[in-house]
Amino acid sequence: MEYPNCLRCGGANTYMLEEKYVCPDCFHEWNVDEPEPTEETDGLVVLDANGNQLQDGDSVVTIKNLPVKGASKPIKAGTKVKRIRLTDGNHNIDCKIEGFGAVGLKSEFVKKA
Repeated sequence: MEYPNCLRCGGANTYMLEEKYVCPDCFHEWNVDEPEPTEETDGLVVLDANGNQLQDGDSVVTIKNLPVKGASKPIKAGTKVKRIRLTDGNHNIDCKIEGFGAVGLKSEFVKKA
């Protein structure tokens, strides 16, 4: 049986686990009945840790302590981040956090506020 390519990274190594497809390359999971992105969408789909789609300007909350290179303390779990900007790349959220400045976050470590 042939499985669809990953909706996040486009990888072809997907497999089915219970009622979801799983991509071992980027660890993205999606429901079997979730529609694939179409040509009319911008192509940048960023999902939080719970699978909710994020958009520019959303507010998110960190779900775990996140170490920051060059900083003496981590970003604490539960830190609310306002007005995020989505980018393409490994750290797909650009934002400013008080006490840290401009930071890039991975979407799998945040949830939509």
